[in-house]
Amino acid sequence: MIRLGAGRLDAVVAVGAHCDDIAIGAGGTLLTLCRARPGIRVDALVLTGGGGEREQEERAALAAFCPGADLRLTVHKLPDGRVPAHWEEAKAAVEELRAQTDPGLVLAPRTEDAHQDHRGLAKLVPTAFRDHLVLGYEIVKWDGDLGRPTAYQPLSEEIAEEKVRLLQEHYPSQRHRPWYDREAFLGLARIRGIESQTRYAEAFAVTKLTLDLGE
Repeated sequence: MIRLGAGRLDAVVAVGAHCDDIAIGAGGTLLTLCRARPGIRVDALVLTGGGGEREQEERAALAAFCPGADLRLTVHKLPDGRVPAHWEEAKAAVEELRAQTDPGLVLAPRTEDAHQDHRGLAKLVPTAFRDHLVLGYEIVKWDGDLGRPTAYQPLSEEIAEEKVRLLQEHYPSQRHRPWYDREAFLGLARIRGIESQTRYAEAFAVTKLTLDLGE
């Protein structure tokens, strides 16, 4: 199995359409990154949920998922489920984020995601972050849209367990959802671990990747 690292990584961008998207899709990866690189800059952008309980949950959650990081979070107030109808505002938010940072890695939704908000944001990200490695995270849901990932981040058992614990702890507004439970999160991580020859993993889609193997 070929393993290609991202090299020196000082800054990461994580974007989500909704509060909890980033933590569900890439929470284990963020925990792994932040523990390995104390002080790493994490710029996070969420398009919906601003100004209420959801934003409060998100701020506490991402602080826990990014221990020791220089975390900068912006939560906007676009209407949940209507992001495509607010394309100009969403695009402006992504472009403003790009103007503030030049990350080595961008964590974003997948373009194949069935949720219109996720998919719309996923299509916007490459228009602003054109020369960056963008990893599209996955979110399990009733749509049945999980596909065949092309990139994996192995998670230690400790990280996988902590991800689930933090999800349960910091997003009480989501606990009533039938898919929002330990079995779903760990089960998917276990399947992705099998695919990447490890115990647990988070999986991502890579739309475009440029290699530099000559150095």
